[in-house]
Amino acid sequence: MPGPTVAMEPVEPQSLKKLSFKSLKRALDLFSPLHAQFPPPDPDSKRIRMSQKFNAEYGGIKSTSSQPLTHAKSGSQDQAQERFGPSNALALPGPENSKDPRNGGAQTDLIVGPTVQTKGLDGGLSGKSSAIVSVSGSSERNFSTSAIMERIPSRWPRPVWHAPWKNYRVISGHLGWVRSIAFDPSNMWFCTGSADRTIKIWDVGTGRLKLTLTGHIEQVRGLAVSNKHTYMFSAGDDKQVKCWDLEQNKVIRSYHGHLSGVYCLALHPTIDILLTGGRDSVCRVWDIRSKMQIHALSGHENTVCSVFTRPTDPQVITGSHDTTIKFWDLRYGKTMVTLTHHKKSVRAMALHPTENCFASASADNIKKFNLPKGEFVHNMLSQQKTIINAMAVNEDGVMVTGGDNGSLWFWDWKSGHNFQQSQTIVQPGSLDSEAGIYASSYDVTGTRLITCEADKTIKMWKEDENATPETHPLHFRPPKDIRRF
Repeated sequence: MPGPTVAMEPVEPQSLKKLSFKSLKRALDLFSPLHAQFPPPDPDSKRIRMSQKFNAEYGGIKSTSSQPLTHAKSGSQDQAQERFGPSNALALPGPENSKDPRNGGAQTDLIVGPTVQTKGLDGGLSGKSSAIVSVSGSSERNFSTSAIMERIPSRWPRPVWHAPWKNYRVISGHLGWVRSIAFDPSNMWFCTGSADRTIKIWDVGTGRLKLTLTGHIEQVRGLAVSNKHTYMFSAGDDKQVKCWDLEQNKVIRSYHGHLSGVYCLALHPTIDILLTGGRDSVCRVWDIRSKMQIHALSGHENTVCSVFTRPTDPQVITGSHDTTIKFWDLRYGKTMVTLTHHKKSVRAMALHPTENCFASASADNIKKFNLPKGEFVHNMLSQQKTIINAMAVNEDGVMVTGGDNGSLWFWDWKSGHNFQQSQTIVQPGSLDSEAGIYASSYDVTGTRLITCEADKTIKMWKEDENATPETHPLHFRPPKDIRRF
């Protein structure tokens, strides 16, 4: 009695060309060196490899005896020059035609004869002629012939595998666009500022609302929490910069001087100073305790919309709508370096927590720079093609960028490879056009990501624990034209 039939899985038909490319790719991955890892030079293996390539390429035209070679060399060199011009010696290194101890140190000549075929009236080949050119061996010259070119491994760094991120919590409570976010150094709570003119404080673990602070009369665009004092700082479109005492939950200082809305805010990590930038094209430096303005860093020609600080020079870096990034000397209040690599507004910047470099984002591209001199490193290997308002990077080298169209892209910091593209989901009650991401930040551990969005919600993200390199493989291809980067 015949057994039960087992359904066979359908086999996808593949062309011979596709199968050949797959086989070539497997061989390349198996035998070629990895990206940015070069084998130590081995002159013996290189000589043997080159000799084998020459034997395979020019074996058909080599002469087996040296007597016809000398006769051809003496008798036909003038004829070859007459037909094909003066002969340039072509050096072909190898054991047969180089000065090799096994050949007795003799220098051997090689006949290279370009065959000329003439076509008769009847369509047949009526005549053949060949030119004989004398060549001498030299193993020190380079060649452009495809047969003898060595494969050069890509110098582009290979990306590190990262697990994909997923949304696990949506927090609602604001009545307007959520524009800014800051984390407490203890990682117990975070605060958000909104277009509803309030600042709300949320519990990190549960996402519950702990406190609502009112005092601004326009939307709150910038927030920062001090890691040395119980102070929180806020700035908004009402030209006001406020210092909040978190023990009393009230404003204890205000910093007056901006002529228009304040768009960004940052605290110096070691000195008690505050930096704010706004629509008046000036980044202002404030003494936290005395409320005095120390410097007015003027030089931008448009809104200063991003700023960050670091302990060593350059201590202040600003990005502006005038497409430039400026490094500032905090002692004298003057510009140290101006970077003009971007073509559109630099709305977001992110300093790497451990490495001495930073990234900047605009609508044309995302670029990475070294510090302290600001050398351009490379562009990211994809274009989000939207206005990027938010940017953050953690210690694991995962950089995230949020755009005006609700796109949330994740990048590998080392190589600039875009390994995940997500689209935020607009919550019920909001328009589909309200999908913008205005601010993002990692928590202190770098394992949670929080995004502030135009649908009046706050979304929390984390890595997928079940993802592996097998379930989510890394599809990476180094760029062909590295000169663009």
